[in-house]
Amino acid sequence: MSILVSVSCKENHNTKPEVSNDKPNFLVIIADDAGWNDLGIHGSEIKTPTLDSLAAQGLLLERYYTYPTCSPARASFLTGRPASRMGIIAPISGRSELNLPDSITTLPQALGALNYNTALMGKWHLGLKPESGPEAYGFDFSYGFLHGQLDQYAHTYKNGDSTWYKNGKFITEEGHVTDLLTAGAIHYLDTLNPEKTFYLQLAYSAPHIPLQEPQEWLELYSSIADSSRRAYAAAISHMDHGIGKVLQKLKQTQRAENTVILFISDNGAQEQWIPTTQYEGKYGPNYTLGSNLPLRDFKTSNYEGALRVPAIFSWPKLNAKGLSSNYINVSDWMPTFLQWAQATAIPPSVEGEAIEKLLTTSTSARKKPIYTRGHLQESLIVPPFKLIRTRHLEGQADFELYDIETDPSETQNITLEHPKKVDELKVILKEEFSKDTPQVNVELKH
Repeated sequence: MSILVSVSCKENHNTKPEVSNDKPNFLVIIADDAGWNDLGIHGSEIKTPTLDSLAAQGLLLERYYTYPTCSPARASFLTGRPASRMGIIAPISGRSELNLPDSITTLPQALGALNYNTALMGKWHLGLKPESGPEAYGFDFSYGFLHGQLDQYAHTYKNGDSTWYKNGKFITEEGHVTDLLTAGAIHYLDTLNPEKTFYLQLAYSAPHIPLQEPQEWLELYSSIADSSRRAYAAAISHMDHGIGKVLQKLKQTQRAENTVILFISDNGAQEQWIPTTQYEGKYGPNYTLGSNLPLRDFKTSNYEGALRVPAIFSWPKLNAKGLSSNYINVSDWMPTFLQWAQATAIPPSVEGEAIEKLLTTSTSARKKPIYTRGHLQESLIVPPFKLIRTRHLEGQADFELYDIETDPSETQNITLEHPKKVDELKVILKEEFSKDTPQVNVELKH
């Protein structure tokens, strides 16, 4: 349901000290396909000292939910509403003409109206042509790649199409994508007017395939026998190192104290990659990529391994430290950021929930259910329950019910034990589904 809310940074939620009237900067760092068990903070063998330190200084979000794949996650983040409302339920791929609707207010547009400088470094994936790139949706500056994946050195899409661009024009550069994006973010912070507030979205390609890591990063994981997992681990450590450089630049430019830092993965890890024609057959196969353990399954499904991903929040002025088990959704950031930016109203298209009260170690319930529509399944979370529906072209849909607090691995389907709860959640799911646009970018298949 769309909302129109007047907001003020002086609201007192009685959970933490009042935030300063100064408008904060925003640094949003997005990993591409990083799984639950792929960061040191969750016990992974992969070394992520920068992110571990950020989590120690800030708030580790243990129940942060996103989408099964990348385009829907990014669409929901930038609009504050379910991506399925806009017909985006799967990656925008190939030479698709689909793009983010221009009739919906985006986060950078709303922040731009509040006198913020806005920039995107890295992955866009919400329009595959320069004219439907980030600048069409409120970013003052953009640099990176338009498609969902790219050769880390040639900077081309899997079919050979150009994808590396800067400010609406395709460009040619040398270098590894992780290094180029890190350098771009640092340069942006160096040259930005120190008097201006900013929103910087740093969307890395790591650890998405194809995996092409320099030897210095591969050598960190000589103990990992599986070459695919070794390269995947190297990609994450390479990214973590880059994030460290960007955070150091924040400190050097004296912006760290008043910058909201959010690290998230767009979706859960991919299990494997066995290409045939992509990149002219130069890369792969990779039989072992990310790990979502102990969560179930991988990206593309609506199980926890695809939807529940690593997330870290840090803002010294909010002083939120520790571990939060409160339920947070990808669509919640837009209204929350706008509240902190002292917006007088939230765009009526926004359906996410302002969540400052959830950014705490104290238990606090969200008001709205978490509805997620992927191209394979739909799910609805009303804690502690999660209902998953799998529709078919013919025959009745299948339903699964899990208590995701006592059974995070989703091993026990409890639909028979809780028929009233299933019926109750079916009603809400049906209502949410009815609000989606009838045409979506990937229809059901046999």
